[in-house]
Amino acid sequence: MKEQQAYNPSGKSVPKTLTNFPEMDVLRIIPLGGLGEIGRNMMVFEYGNDIVIVDAGFMFPPEDMLGIDFIIPNTKYLDDKKKNIRGIIITHGHEDHIGALPFVLPRLGNPIIYTSPLAKGLIEIKMEEFKISPPRIEVIKPEQKIKLGVFEFEPFEVNHSIPDTYGLIINTPVGNLVHSGDFKIDFTPVSGNPINLSKLIQAGEKGVLALFSDSTNAESPGYTLSEKNVGENIMKIMSRAEGRVVVASFASLINRIQQVFDASVKYNRKIFLSGRSLLKTVEVSSRLGYLRVPKDLIVDVRGLKNLRDDQVTIMCTGSQGEMYSALVRMAAGDHQHVQIKPGDTVLISASPIPGNESAINKTINNLFRRGAEVIYGKGLDIHVSGHASQEELKLVHQIVKPKYFIPVHGEDRHLILHCRLAQSMGHVPQNMFALEDGMVLEIDKDQNAKVRREMVPAGYVLVDGLGVGDVGDVVLRDRQAMSKEGMFMIVCVVDPQTGELVSSPDIISRGFVYMRAHEDLIQQARNLVRKIMLDYSRKRPQDWNQVKIDLREKIGDFLFEKTQRRPLVLPVIIES
Repeated sequence: MKEQQAYNPSGKSVPKTLTNFPEMDVLRIIPLGGLGEIGRNMMVFEYGNDIVIVDAGFMFPPEDMLGIDFIIPNTKYLDDKKKNIRGIIITHGHEDHIGALPFVLPRLGNPIIYTSPLAKGLIEIKMEEFKISPPRIEVIKPEQKIKLGVFEFEPFEVNHSIPDTYGLIINTPVGNLVHSGDFKIDFTPVSGNPINLSKLIQAGEKGVLALFSDSTNAESPGYTLSEKNVGENIMKIMSRAEGRVVVASFASLINRIQQVFDASVKYNRKIFLSGRSLLKTVEVSSRLGYLRVPKDLIVDVRGLKNLRDDQVTIMCTGSQGEMYSALVRMAAGDHQHVQIKPGDTVLISASPIPGNESAINKTINNLFRRGAEVIYGKGLDIHVSGHASQEELKLVHQIVKPKYFIPVHGEDRHLILHCRLAQSMGHVPQNMFALEDGMVLEIDKDQNAKVRREMVPAGYVLVDGLGVGDVGDVVLRDRQAMSKEGMFMIVCVVDPQTGELVSSPDIISRGFVYMRAHEDLIQQARNLVRKIMLDYSRKRPQDWNQVKIDLREKIGDFLFEKTQRRPLVLPVIIES
């Protein structure tokens, strides 16, 4: 787990303490993920013996977390409170809000999930992927009030890059809260209705104790463009394209998928889909009525072979340069069904996630080498954000008029800039809380708010294959060392009675030096191993753990002196 650096609203460091808080008549708001980062969204609302959780998502790992599939919230604080959990409310079906459910739901005692019809379908598919029994899910509609213990939740429609996205009005014993969820203000949405501003106005008129607002685009001036702009530009590109059109985007951008389908229908093109997650999203969304898919629009590989290039649209995953994704395989020339060629037009309809730039650039370069016309990032708007920019954030602050403000969903700079934006509109600095994962905000019945000095565990829980939380800092450091400097393995076979070497030490080098070209170095290392083992053979009894530590340190220092590189040294001692 990665330990987070904590801070309070004044910016002073506070110590971490594993604490089980006493029962009090206070509302506790505890983010377990999603603050100071993009992804891993999970927030706990607790009052007395009642707990409600909003969202349970994962986050993709940075490049230095080698082999890690994703990062999920740490739910240790809830281990002894399962009986108090009244439910989990999911605001929408993106992975950073639902992706952790297969891992955390069993640990939380499998509470009921409350969410929209689309998110329900996506959650059920995810559980099926992980071979987990279908969870209990209750579908909720906008403006339907849900009573969960002392809390009452009322979802309202907001615009995002996926249909069925909700914000939440939360009635608590200490006052009303507004949680925006992920949102933007789009008066011409591709699907669904514009954001329900009237609901926010009503909440503001009744009085809002605290606003929790999306901060992802807090550094972006102006307004976020409507998704309709992207559709218009996709139409323009298809109208000019003389060959195949390949569109790579996130599988979860259902509105984007719809616009690619609409443009393909207009210009008499058939759709070929490539990418497992994309196929599943299209299947669920069309079955539930969120995607309009004309009959015979989607073809399989057999139908693809019977079409001219100007009759084909290929939609695929891989917009982030993900290894083994459909677009990456096409660009590398090893896709099973699609070979990129001159005349193809490739649209990368997604903005780069920080850390993916190198992989994306490599993919783009490979596409250009194969003769494709690649449209990405610049020029025509072929991607718009699903998050509100500064002017939209200001509007929400203006109509909600909260006493307290807590920025959510963003990295540190986003949260702090959102606070500054709120301050420019007259918010009092001491009533704004730029929290960090694990911090505990308490509001009492007199509506006084404070951040406790104690924090709950909120470090990273790493998922590697089937392992959850069993890869820690030591394992990651070893992986990083092997990836940068290689591995140097020493195998010593010893007599268990005397502790003496039975044969010459065996040395294996991987990713460090080519052994045949560095025979002198290997022989010197072998001689040093003999000396170390001889020294220990004179001691009784032998402490083999200490021998391994000594070998690791002395051989590591020797190799660094000779090469200025420090591989991962792995001593193995076998008694024979």
